Amino acid sequence: MLSQKGKTTTTQPIAVENDWPELPPLENWQDTCTTLHMWTQVVGKIRLMLSPDVNHGWGSTLYVTTRGLTTSPIPYGPFSFAIDFDFLTHALHITTSAGTSRSLALEPMRVADFYRKTMLSLAELGITVKIFARPVEVEVAIPFEKDNQHASYDADAASRFWHALVLVDGVLKDFRARFIGKVSPVHFFWGAFDLAVTRFSGRTAPKHPGGFPNIADRITQEAYSHEVSSAGFWPGTGLGEAAFYAYAYPSPPGFSNYPVQPEAAYFHDKLGEFILPYESVRAAANPPQTLLSFLQTTYEAAATLSDWDRLALERQMIRA
Repeated sequence: MLSQKGKTTTTQPIAVENDWPELPPLENWQDTCTTLHMWTQVVGKIRLMLSPDVNHGWGSTLYVTTRGLTTSPIPYGPFSFAIDFDFLTHALHITTSAGTSRSLALEPMRVADFYRKTMLSLAELGITVKIFARPVEVEVAIPFEKDNQHASYDADAASRFWHALVLVDGVLKDFRARFIGKVSPVHFFWGAFDLAVTRFSGRTAPKHPGGFPNIADRITQEAYSHEVSSAGFWPGTGLGEAAFYAYAYPSPPGFSNYPVQPEAAYFHDKLGEFILPYESVRAAANPPQTLLSFLQTTYEAAATLSDWDRLALERQMIRA
């Protein structure tokens, strides 16, 4: 049973089987989800400040690992360091190439305390960094050092969500490999708290109008400087359940009415995206293939209606 706000649950590692993990309704772990979202923003902003600036914000993302999420190595003078969320032992690890490290337990903890402890751990390792200490892409942006509101951590819910990320990551990587044009890595965006992959037509796009909460329009406009077909997975904030999404920018005429698969997929008018509930994939006879059908057909909707040069951009897959 999921814990109440401010409580933690002792949990055994989820067995790795063919079955995808059942995720609790978002309302049952919303407090944990929001707290974890803020924690990843703290860590992501550290990478953002110290890593080379890669186009479309790719230099600031996190990545799925066999234990959680990682920044990957961040260069810092004569050494590098990485920050890792470990959802098996429920700890945050900061390790350096110099052989030093610090760790702190992931447990019910105010965002203000997580921010303070993380920055103190970095300082103890000889790492100095100043971040913009306020969250982005959320309606209510409480500065990290003042956020005493979000303090929940349900270990079981966090583990289940991470396990889902592991399986989704594998399918998105398979899908990514089928494209030889410009395509993003499969990465976790801490701003929107989603795992995503993006394909590019190679053509520039109209200037994006921006308008996302608490993020400068210039950042959004750089992210969408070129035509894209993007897809990903998130806990479902604003939707109520974990789900996959797919969209195009710019969205071509007829996009919302394009026939996509599987049957459970639908176009969400308010979000302006195709949506496929996670539960529909989990319950399918072949979850990876079901998800791939969604990724492929929503991509075809964007590429066909926008007249992408598909012959030049798509890899001809040869299977033994």
